[in-house]
Amino acid sequence: MTPIQATPRSHAADPSTRRRPRFARRSLAAAAIASLTLLGACATLTGPPRMGFFVTSAGVGSGGDLGGLEGADGHCRLLAATVGQGDRNWRAYLSLPGRAATPLQPAEPSVHARDRIGTGPWYNAKGELIARNVAELHGAGNNLTKATALDERGQPIKGRGDMPNQHDILTGSRLDGTASSPATDTTCQGWTSSDEGSAIVGHHDRIGLVPEPWAVSWNSSHATVGCSQDALRRTGGAGLFYCFAADKP
Repeated sequence: MTPIQATPRSHAADPSTRRRPRFARRSLAAAAIASLTLLGACATLTGPPRMGFFVTSAGVGSGGDLGGLEGADGHCRLLAATVGQGDRNWRAYLSLPGRAATPLQPAEPSVHARDRIGTGPWYNAKGELIARNVAELHGAGNNLTKATALDERGQPIKGRGDMPNQHDILTGSRLDGTASSPATDTTCQGWTSSDEGSAIVGHHDRIGLVPEPWAVSWNSSHATVGCSQDALRRTGGAGLFYCFAADKP
């Protein structure tokens, strides 16, 4: 008897060798792209946090005349833009005292630095956490020191013991970040004077002549002897101020 020959299996009949339909190939390609996108997003999430805080590397150059709050905010944006961070909502940490109504002028409410800077968290140029929120920033738990209070390029600011000392940072604020009393000038006449007046400053290096909380405060240490660039220099400053991103990172 002649043995029955097995019929060779046709590739066309083998589901494993059939060519996938075009829509299936497209689905696989789309899935691959989605996976790569997800991986990229994960890489972004695990990267360093965006800078949301810095000390200005230079002042405006006119002592306490910063062009008002608007000019100071603009200086923050300008410096941030030089390091590719100009798209954030930068605000200068500066207060303004209110003004009572007069027959010639309406009343003006106080502007508090703590209310201008958003809700946090804020990181410096090296991705180090400064504070998680406004309460922590103005409490004992903040991480604002000479080592972390860096400029927009991630460089330290000169403090006590350096030449020249530039640890006086303009704020016009109390310890809690609110505006000082309008009885005396604490903001170089609303950040518009480069001559007469005075401004409250803090010490970014947290060093003072005495160990009192106000002397080592980052935002409310003492008043300047004047508002000119030279007057700010004589008390240990250079017209620098803090910048915070008011939007979410």
